[in-house]
Amino acid sequence: MLKRLLSDDFPRSRVLAVMLVLLLVALAAAPFIFPGIKALNVAAKVLIFIVLVASFDLLLGYTGIVSFAHTMFFGIGAYGIAIATTRMGPTWQALAVGLVSSLAISFVLALLVGLFSLRVRAIFFAMITLAVASAFLTLASQLSDITGGEDGLTFKVPELLSPSFEFSEQPFLGVTLDGRLLCYYLLFVVAVVLLLAMLRIVNSPFGRVLQAIRENEFRAEAIGYRVVVYRTLSSILSALFACLAGAMLALWLRYNGPDTSLSFEIMMDVLLIVVIGGMGTIYGAALGSALFLVAQSYLQDLLRLGSESASSLPWLAALLSPDRWLLWLGVLFVLSVYYFPSGVVGRLRAAGVQGVTNRA
Repeated sequence: MLKRLLSDDFPRSRVLAVMLVLLLVALAAAPFIFPGIKALNVAAKVLIFIVLVASFDLLLGYTGIVSFAHTMFFGIGAYGIAIATTRMGPTWQALAVGLVSSLAISFVLALLVGLFSLRVRAIFFAMITLAVASAFLTLASQLSDITGGEDGLTFKVPELLSPSFEFSEQPFLGVTLDGRLLCYYLLFVVAVVLLLAMLRIVNSPFGRVLQAIRENEFRAEAIGYRVVVYRTLSSILSALFACLAGAMLALWLRYNGPDTSLSFEIMMDVLLIVVIGGMGTIYGAALGSALFLVAQSYLQDLLRLGSESASSLPWLAALLSPDRWLLWLGVLFVLSVYYFPSGVVGRLRAAGVQGVTNRA
């Protein structure tokens, strides 16, 4: 059963397996073991970014395509939910219409970008996608009648997913059983299902062809594979998964705006997470998202504690100031790339294979 669920793609490292199990347990029990609104928001963001980063890795890590338009599809998914619920009200029908519409738009745009741009090489394709993403960001900011402009859209979700809806007046293990909790577990189930679906894709014959194209495009074409078709299909699948991640974000925040889902900063975060977790590994998306977002969310708090503890040494207290959290985040990233050049998953898998070889 486990073999089928993981598509025969096991961690191949005991340490990696333990880390993945701990991450799964932590996310499943986050509302109960990590009290507070901030912790729940971080856990929900990790679930969303796991899907977003894995969908981007389907392009970069498995097909070798560098695209800067990925957050465009992320934003389309978020705007689809926001616009539909704003126009139709907080109903399940509105969510369905918004999701289906955003998936359809993402499909068409990904197809057009793929057909017109994937025939060009490397940096030229990256520049084209960057231009398309910038144009879409500008469009979303200016169409205020539809998207809310720079202010974005605040909307309501179905009552069952609303924080005001309580299933029980009595808390369970100190946690209020409300619509917010149900919304979190909806995101959890969707993230797990989508991650397993992407594992199935990359370990299928289709996924093997994508990896062959990544390794040597000319050889793949020489043995009969239509490279443009496979690259276009990969772009479409990646866009659809990113669109679903955007819908998850909008459902959780009950708000969407240009900076929330379309900013270039999100694209840079996704690139960093792929590198940290390991390119060409769906598991890397899960571990990289958790490590990066936890560091991003709690590094300021840790620095504040360090700065207060080092108050007797003014130079050290100034160095550990919470205002310098971006500096320390950059240092952590440089160290992770230096010590884990193939990403956390790549390093752990290599260590696992070496350990098996030594025992043999």
